[in-house]
Amino acid sequence: MTALQTAVEELILKIQHASPSTHRVTVKMDLPANTDLIDWMDAQPVFPKFYWQSRDSREEVVALGQIKTFTDPMAAEKILADDQRVWGGRSFDGRSDRNRRCLSSFFFLPQCEVIRMDQAWHLAANIPAETQSRESLVKALHKFTYATTSISRIRAKVLSRSYAPDFSGWSNMIGQALDAISQKVFEKVVLARRTTLKLDNAISPAQLLKASRNSNTNSFHFMMALDAKHCFIGSTPERLFLRHHHDLKTEALAGTIGRGVSEAEDGRLAQWLLDDSKNRYENRLVVDDIVGRLNPCCQQLNVAQVPELVRLRKVQHLKRSIDGQLHEQVYNADLLDNLQPTAAIAGLPRDKALDFISEHEPFARGWYSGAVGFLSRQRSEFCVAIRSALIMGEEIHLFAGAGIVPGSTADSEWKELDRKTSTLYSLIDANLPDVCNSEHNIEQTEKWERQSA
Repeated sequence: MTALQTAVEELILKIQHASPSTHRVTVKMDLPANTDLIDWMDAQPVFPKFYWQSRDSREEVVALGQIKTFTDPMAAEKILADDQRVWGGRSFDGRSDRNRRCLSSFFFLPQCEVIRMDQAWHLAANIPAETQSRESLVKALHKFTYATTSISRIRAKVLSRSYAPDFSGWSNMIGQALDAISQKVFEKVVLARRTTLKLDNAISPAQLLKASRNSNTNSFHFMMALDAKHCFIGSTPERLFLRHHHDLKTEALAGTIGRGVSEAEDGRLAQWLLDDSKNRYENRLVVDDIVGRLNPCCQQLNVAQVPELVRLRKVQHLKRSIDGQLHEQVYNADLLDNLQPTAAIAGLPRDKALDFISEHEPFARGWYSGAVGFLSRQRSEFCVAIRSALIMGEEIHLFAGAGIVPGSTADSEWKELDRKTSTLYSLIDANLPDVCNSEHNIEQTEKWERQSA
C-alpha cells in the first residue's frame, strides 16, 4: 500500500494548493494487479463507506467520508460539478407509512474515492469551497491506515434460521395474490421473504462482501455502510439502468430456474426456462412496463426480440436487453422515478402491486429491492438491490422475492426463494448443499421431458 500512501500525500498537496473554484483533484496510482480494495476499505475508520464493482468487473470503487449528503437525487444532480459523482441509492419503501425509520433516498458526495478502471488506478478527492471544510478533508485523509491485512474467511455457525413470512403465511399470501390476479386487480405482483440468521459469532460485512465477490460472477457487488453497526450489501445480476450522456441501457430480468448438477441437466433446465410460457409471460410483463415508463423520456427504444439466458452460480434467468436515446433535459433522477420499482421487483400495474405488498408482506423491505449506484452529469449506473443482506452484528437478514403470475404455486415459489437466498447463505453455512433444491430441479426436468414428449 506504499503507492496508495504516496498518492494520498500527493493528493493532500493538491488540495492545499487548489484554487477556490476547484471542485475535485485526482492523482494516478501504480498499484499491483492483486490489490484488494475490500481489505483496505475494511481497515479505514471513516464513514460512510461505499463499495462498488460493476457487473463486467471493469470498474471498482471505494468511496469514503462525506462532503455533503442528499435525500433528493435531483438536488444532488443539480449541484454536481462535471467530474463529480454521488453514491448511494433509493430504498423500496423508506419514509412511507410502513417504514418511516428508513430513508427514502441517501446519496453522498464522498471525501475520497479510490478508483480502478480496467488496470488503471486513480485516487480522487472532492474539495469543499469553505477553508475550514478543506482542512477537515485533509485531516480525514491523514487518518487513513495502510497497514491492512487480508480479511479472514467466514467462520460462523448458523444457530437459528427464521422466515417472515413462514411457509404457512407464504401460502396464504400467494393464494390472496392469485385471487387478486384472477379478479384483474393486477397482472403480476412480486412477493418477498426475509430470512433471519442468528450466528454464533459476528461476521463483518466486508467478509461476506468479499466472499460473494469471489464466488458470484456476472453480478454487481456493492456495500453501503452508514455507520459501524448497520450495513447493507448485495451481489445482484440486475441492472436498473446505465446512462452515458444520451445513451441509455436497461433490461428486463425475470424468469428463474435453478442450476443443474451436471452440464446436461443444466442445459435441459435452461431450455425448459426458455420455452416455459409462464416465465416468458412474466418477462414480457417487465419489458412492457419498462418500455411504457421510458417512452416519455426517449427519442427511440430498442428491445431485444427474444430473451437470452443469464447463468449465475445458483440460478438461471431470462433477460431481454433494452436500449435507447434520451431526450434533452432528462435527469438521472427522472429515470429513477420512472423505473424504480420495476415490474421485476414490484408488479404490474405498479401502484396496485405496491398496495398489495404493503398490506400483505409481514416486514418492511427497506433497501432491499431498491436501487443502488452512482449518478453524475455524464455517466450514471444503478443496479437493483436484490440478492442482498442487512448485517447487524450476529444477526443477518437475507432477502429474496418471486414474481407471482397465473400458474404460480406456493411450493415452487418458496423453493425459488431458497435458491436465490443461497447466493449469500451458502457462503455463511458451509453445510448448505452447493446445488440447492436439487429435488425441484429434478421436478422441473421431468416436467420439461413430459412437455417435450
